[in-house]
Amino acid sequence: MEITMANIREIQSRINSVKDTMKITNAMYMISSSKMTQAKKKLADTEPYFYALQGEISRILRHIPELEHHFFDQRTKIPEEERRIASIVVTADKGLAGAYNHNIEKLEEEILSRPGIHKLFVVGELGRHYFARRGVEIDTNFRYTVQKPTMHRAREISGVLLDQFISGDLDEIYIVYTRMENSVQSQAEVVKLLPLERSSFNEMKMPLNIYREAIDLYPSVEAVMESIVPNYVTGMIYGCLVEAYASEHNARMMAMKAATDSAKELIRDLSILYNRARQAAITQEITEVCSGAKAQQK
Repeated sequence: MEITMANIREIQSRINSVKDTMKITNAMYMISSSKMTQAKKKLADTEPYFYALQGEISRILRHIPELEHHFFDQRTKIPEEERRIASIVVTADKGLAGAYNHNIEKLEEEILSRPGIHKLFVVGELGRHYFARRGVEIDTNFRYTVQKPTMHRAREISGVLLDQFISGDLDEIYIVYTRMENSVQSQAEVVKLLPLERSSFNEMKMPLNIYREAIDLYPSVEAVMESIVPNYVTGMIYGCLVEAYASEHNARMMAMKAATDSAKELIRDLSILYNRARQAAITQEITEVCSGAKAQQK
């Protein structure tokens, strides 16, 4: 009798504990859903401007195919093992997002395995902690959060990278982030920011509503490129930050939904055990009462 009642109290305590956890996971799901919607709207509002910048660079290259510019300099004379390679690694500030951070870290590990002198510019606390333990050189002055990405932050990041690329401190710059393909699928990918490659502008796909007019470059094509390319790189970084932010919350939504569904299933199983235990306790009480009554009659 005492053991059965103890089991009932234990099961009831577990049910209440799982219900409390389910409230938390459901609230986190709702918060991430709201943040992801806001991020997608920000990206949609700014995309046309950066598509237009891509179109301008493509048009300049089409009109002046012999253009030589330091932003397109592949620096082929530098041996592979001496090339200074920078990676902007965009991770989350916290976990509870499934394999989101692991996929980014795994992709960056592949870059680090290539020949060259690597340097990391990490956005997000979890990425900083992970790569600091790996002994990789991390720019300690480069400390940005991934929460609420802004154009101002993207411009600061691009300014740091562009200065080091122009001065020769960096030869290649990549950004490692997560692109959200749809509401249920995200893909970690690597994008090369600098040096620019002509083929990427020749093959790019742009919306049909981008107006294509004749161009007149003033005061010179070099000056125009000096103005357009930094804005283009800033736009690329901003787009990646927003995509990563949306992907993070999408991953957290899926993780919290899975946790909430598991909690519901666990509560259902525990409720069955609870009802069986109560039924067994009631049956045992009835049996004891009947046995006592019979004993008194005798």
